Amino acid sequence: MMRYVRLLLVQMRISAAAGMAYRADFLLEGLMAITWMGLTLLPLVVLYQGREMVAGWDAPSALIVIAYFMAVRAVLDGVVSPSFVDLVERIRSGAFDYVLLKPVDAQAIVSASRFEPWKIFDLLGALALVIYAFYKKGYAPPIEDIALGVLLFFVGVLAMYSVWILCAAASFWVVRLDNLTYLLGAIFDTARWPVQVFRGLWRWVFTFVIPVAVMTTYPAMALLGRLDAQTALATIGGALGLLVLSRVVWRYAIRSYTSASS
Repeated sequence: MMRYVRLLLVQMRISAAAGMAYRADFLLEGLMAITWMGLTLLPLVVLYQGREMVAGWDAPSALIVIAYFMAVRAVLDGVVSPSFVDLVERIRSGAFDYVLLKPVDAQAIVSASRFEPWKIFDLLGALALVIYAFYKKGYAPPIEDIALGVLLFFVGVLAMYSVWILCAAASFWVVRLDNLTYLLGAIFDTARWPVQVFRGLWRWVFTFVIPVAVMTTYPAMALLGRLDAQTALATIGGALGLLVLSRVVWRYAIRSYTSASS
């Protein structure tokens, strides 16, 4: 286990060094993160014009959902998507052969192959939004709600990672997956809204099929002290089940891999 942690830290250090080598670009990305945060908040501002509640959520509470969305999106754009693009290119070129020859699990290598270090600005922006939201609500969350909110953030990241691993496994059979990446990114944008906003079939889809509720709504509800224990346990169990499924599919995909260089 520690070997994989060291591998992750080495990859992060290399990516951070590469990013800081061009400091002007690093600062520009920081400004872009602030701009993107403003654009992310704009639909929320418009929605709550003249409204106090939407689907049982007031504006500060909905702001916490957006903060979780920004944080998970930072992990997606900063780690998962770059590594996914790198994996597809390795499969296409045959360079994935060298990954299989290394004495480390292939999934661990491809999951940490690339980092975008400037996405740390998005994480800091998300934290600032949470602080501002509770300032507007007029109270600080108790420590147990903070602990559960942090735990479910990582659970949400785990669920998001598992979905992307399932897509990555498909690249062993269908190399051109660019459109699928864009489609999943567009679907993930729905995670900025509380799942209660959606009705009927769509709420079921965004809870059980593409679990955006697990990624943002339930962690926000936990931080707000509105999530019951049964739903919290189901959220954790669902994310772990999705992780196991993604691992099984990945291993099957590895066995089906035929080198592009052979």
